[in-house]
Amino acid sequence: MKAELFEVWGDTVDGRHLLYSIGIGAVVSLGAFFVAQHLLVGWVESAQMARAYAMLVGIVGCLAGGAISAALFKPKRHVVELVADPAWRSKILIELQNEYGPLGRLSDLPPATLAELRELDLHDLFADYEKGLQTSAEGFDAPAAVSPASINGGRS
Repeated sequence: MKAELFEVWGDTVDGRHLLYSIGIGAVVSLGAFFVAQHLLVGWVESAQMARAYAMLVGIVGCLAGGAISAALFKPKRHVVELVADPAWRSKILIELQNEYGPLGRLSDLPPATLAELRELDLHDLFADYEKGLQTSAEGFDAPAAVSPASINGGRS
């Protein structure tokens, strides 16, 4: 039998597991509340205070029910990472330079930022871009800068 999947609060869930989780949460939280209320009535002077403390125990029961459900029912989502096209990334860097001016040099960045660029697989992109700028300054061919608008108001 194929599971019927629903989207709840931006996440994908199996309908049967959702119902089971609601049941588990209700039983655990209400059970914790009623047991705590029964036990606390003899310990606490005021019945209202015993009920208030029992509500706190019931909230902890909600968390416990959520943890039990999370352990029993694994996520149904599949994460797919798409790798961006390097040519598209280079084009974006050129457009950024045309719009905002020079992007700076990697050697000016602190080590933490360089480590983050390496972690995101962006360090080589910026290094290649920087090499392209150096070769264009020396007279070699570099990626052509894309002009956002021509002098005559954008008409060709």
